[in-house]
Amino acid sequence: MNAGDRVRVATDGTTHEGVLLPSSSPDHVVVKLDSGYNVGVSRADSDVEVLERDVYEVGEAGEGEEEATSEVTFEDDLPTISLISTGGTIASTVDYRTGAVTAQFTAKDVLRAVPDLAGRANYRGRVVANILSENMTPDVWQELAQAVHEEIESGADGVVVMHGTDTMQYSASALSFMLDTPVPVVFTGSQRSADRPSSDNVMNAVCAVEAAKSDAAEVMVCMHGSESDDYCSLHEGTRVRKNHTSRRNAFETVGREPLGTVDYDSEEVTFRRDVTERGSVDLAIRDDLATDVELVKFTPGMDSAFFDLCEGKDGVIVEGTGLGHVHTDFIPRIEELVDDGTTVVMTSQCLWGRVCDRVYDTGRDLLDAGVVEAGDTLPETAKVKLMWALANSETPEDLMQRDVAGELTQRSVPWR
Repeated sequence: MNAGDRVRVATDGTTHEGVLLPSSSPDHVVVKLDSGYNVGVSRADSDVEVLERDVYEVGEAGEGEEEATSEVTFEDDLPTISLISTGGTIASTVDYRTGAVTAQFTAKDVLRAVPDLAGRANYRGRVVANILSENMTPDVWQELAQAVHEEIESGADGVVVMHGTDTMQYSASALSFMLDTPVPVVFTGSQRSADRPSSDNVMNAVCAVEAAKSDAAEVMVCMHGSESDDYCSLHEGTRVRKNHTSRRNAFETVGREPLGTVDYDSEEVTFRRDVTERGSVDLAIRDDLATDVELVKFTPGMDSAFFDLCEGKDGVIVEGTGLGHVHTDFIPRIEELVDDGTTVVMTSQCLWGRVCDRVYDTGRDLLDAGVVEAGDTLPETAKVKLMWALANSETPEDLMQRDVAGELTQRSVPWR
């Protein structure tokens, strides 16, 4: 009996039927009911019957042990999708010792938790990290880019990255710059863990796999497009932002419409804008990063010491007000940073619209101080881009003003 098996549990005259979940205690059986709720019962007082084995083949393990492999039975007529896990809520469950949600599923566990994935593709599972996304680091971005590159190189027709939502936009941006991909690379996650009846993990995972089978050779984020279980939106990795703490449709494309949608019922993938076609680019990786880059948000009354802390940094992204402004008293300090070799890039905390430091005196003074405009690049994306540009270009200042991976438009046009 393994996690993922469909079981019937009889205890105290009551019968429960559902999918067996991992348990933090060998003394208890935890079952996900068809209603979405979980029930835990004492193993000693229960009679457990396995109704259906999970979708895995059983591979060789140690003596007296059985371990599910990370691939389902191969079918010649199905594409091969690589599932790469980094942790996060989509790969989380409740730790029944503490009652808190913890990232403890491997890629195999994700497949067991989402049986609806069976029959859609042949799967390869790989774990790059098992962390909540607030613990994500640039080192893990590099490991993730290398893993995706290896999976595509070895024949994957698409890649789905299971990732926590809080910093997904950073990781998606990082891979957008690091990789030239001939197949879809789709980030997905969930706002609510698999043990909750309102979890979005099943729909997001299913839609992400369908997107990974599509003809768009893009790095995308696939998450709920509305509060209902009707469709997921597909967002460019460099233009997406998490704009709500807990709603299932927390992710939005900023400044333009999403790339497309995946209908959950029909499984149809529809693109609203031009996308890079599958196979039209050669696989390549440029994963060097200059990690000594900071993102500083200007606010009225802030201490100028924040800029003192940036002394010696390779780069600084300033999230300025409006068209890209800071207090005029800070401009000499910023000029000193530039003169000392720090690349200082201006973005706007407004999100919609673009930086233009030629309108007001403050902006012109910032340009004279050597600040680089980032146009309509999102501040979070600009930080990742500058880390990548400093490590991969002899003229990172020029690169910050050119579009590399869909992060920058030369002209902002209203779209709604």
